[in-house]
Amino acid sequence: MIKLYTDAATKGNPGPTGLGALILADQQQIQVKKFAGRYSNHQGEFLAAQFGFQTLIERYSDADVVFFLTDSRLLADAVGKNYSKHYQNELATLLALINQFPTVITQWVPEKANHGAHHLANQALQQGLSGEKTHQ
Repeated sequence: MIKLYTDAATKGNPGPTGLGALILADQQQIQVKKFAGRYSNHQGEFLAAQFGFQTLIERYSDADVVFFLTDSRLLADAVGKNYSKHYQNELATLLALINQFPTVITQWVPEKANHGAHHLANQALQQGLSGEKTHQ
């Protein structure tokens, strides 16, 4: 079982956006972050999820069960309903990544339960604003 927490940090809306993903697997914690460029806050949430699942695919292609946790209700609802009125392209890209795993359980969590991914997204945003390279 793998737990994936994702979050985005956007300064302005739209504005510069950082992405963060926290992965808990095999009694290890993996932290990844990336500066994405200029996006809306909702686009950033989809991009953070895509970034997180891409990282899972690269590192855990044989995972059976993934618990995907996000503090974005819009994102969690879109994945659960397989529909998004305004972000269908972003959702389609995310679902293509999610579908590479046999079982993905998506759950909305309050912000206070998503501090790890939130912190990583803010770090990526600050590094992007200062012109630093982000790393995984």
